[in-house]
This record gives sequence, C-alpha cells and structure tokens, in this order.
Amino acid sequence: MSFAGLRVLSLESRRAMEIEGLIRRLDGDAFVAPSVQERALEDHSDVVHFVERLESDEFDLVVCMTGAGLAFLREVIAAHMPLERLAAALRRVTIVSRGPKPVPLLRAMNVPVAIVVPEPNTWKEIVAAVAERPERRIAVQEYGRPNLEMYEALERLGALVTPIAIYRWELPSDTQPLREAARRIATRTVDVVIFTSSIQLDHLIEIAHDLGIEAQVREALKLDIAIASVGPVMTATLEAHGLTADIIPKHPKMGPLVKAAAELGAAVLCTKRAPFKRNIEKP
Repeated sequence: MSFAGLRVLSLESRRAMEIEGLIRRLDGDAFVAPSVQERALEDHSDVVHFVERLESDEFDLVVCMTGAGLAFLREVIAAHMPLERLAAALRRVTIVSRGPKPVPLLRAMNVPVAIVVPEPNTWKEIVAAVAERPERRIAVQEYGRPNLEMYEALERLGALVTPIAIYRWELPSDTQPLREAARRIATRTVDVVIFTSSIQLDHLIEIAHDLGIEAQVREALKLDIAIASVGPVMTATLEAHGLTADIIPKHPKMGPLVKAAAELGAAVLCTKRAPFKRNIEKP
C-alpha cells in the first residue's frame, strides 16, 4: 500500500501534522494547506445561560456534536463559574455523543453518556438514536455551523430544539497555503486531494473564486484529480458541488481515509485521466 510518489494535497487544519505524516509514511508527496480555524464566540451570555437553563430543568437531553466544542464550552464556563457547576448541570440530562470524541471530555467531568452515536456519525444517526428516546426538549452543542437538516428532522419527531453556539468556522488567518492549494489544483499539479470535512471544500471554492480560478479548480477536481472523502457528509457536500468522491474508506476516520487513498489513488487516476489521454492522442 503506497502512494508511490503521487502528489497528495490535504486541507486539514487541526490535525495537519498528523495527516502529513501519514501521507509521507505511505510515500506520498504531501502538501497540507490548513483551510479553517475554529473561533470561540466573543459573546458568552448564551453559553452561561445554557448552564442556568440546565439547572432549571429546561432540557431533557443534550447532543454533544464535537470534542472541540466541549473544550470551548469548558473554557468559556471556567471564566464565569466553577466547572463542577457545568458538570453537575450536564448530569441532570441525557447525554448523546456524536461518535467517540466528546466522550473523554465528558468522562473527565464524571458526566455519564447514555448514547454514543455509531459510525458514520452523521446527523441521520443522531436522529435515529433520539427517535427511540422519550426526551423531547433537546439542546444541541453546535459545531462550526448550524445543522438545519438535523434540527428540522428532530422537530418532525416533536422535539423542541435549542442550538447552543459556542464556536464558528472561519478562514485561517494566513490564507496563503490555501491559495497555493487552489492554484495547484487549477494547474493540475496535484494527483490526489483528501477531504476530511465539508467546510474544507467550501473554503477552497471561496478562495478559488477570489483568485478567479473557481472554474479551473472545479474542472480539475472533476476530470483529473482523485478525490478522497472521509465519509457520507463529505461525500454529500461534494455531490452538492457537482463532484464525485472517488475514494471512500470503510470507516470514516483519517487513518483509514489516507490508507484507502494510497491503495486506490493510482487506479482512480488511470480511470479518470484515460478519456483525456484518448482525446489528446486522436489524430
């Protein structure tokens, strides 16, 4: 299993060094361009009020969407009240964790987790898990942006949904690496692009548009570059942009994604580029 020197581009931010190491260990020529930063909201009033509402028994169930969001929540609360107050408030409700990442943070606060949503950890699995529960006053610890589809699906179950916004996704402070990534894709000096979250594609297209090369980036991704998608949510985002995920791992995690890209990348490229080569060779 090897990239065999293929030029591999990743837009990972929080785990940039990890994915670069994985690519290089599998003989890939790695270029990692951070595409997003997580910024805690400056107004903490809603987060503080969230703890007070938990204490007043206004919620039956809390959905923890991300470990990063919980970490931000703890930091914000620590500036306003003892952390034990947050932990005690969370112990009053049923906790649903979207996958395993929030679990260690919750356990560190001695907060029991009733449900760990199984792979692929999308909003659909969350709704399916909640559908079997009696609780209908639901607070959702949001990640980088609202998940309106999930809120609407929960409301169709008769739930009263309250989003708790803690942080938002933004472009990185230094966009030069992301601009370089867009240029490399547009000039087709990339063989494989690895996507681990939907916001990466959104920000790539935004930067490409600003550079005046959006059409070239879309065409290159469609015709000439192997696209590796971490899982269903990312794949759906690609499809919404008129793109197809060429490589999807069995498990929606970074390690299996990089390994699948190394295993399948060369074959995908041969298939995608063959029609182009045939057209060039025609007399």
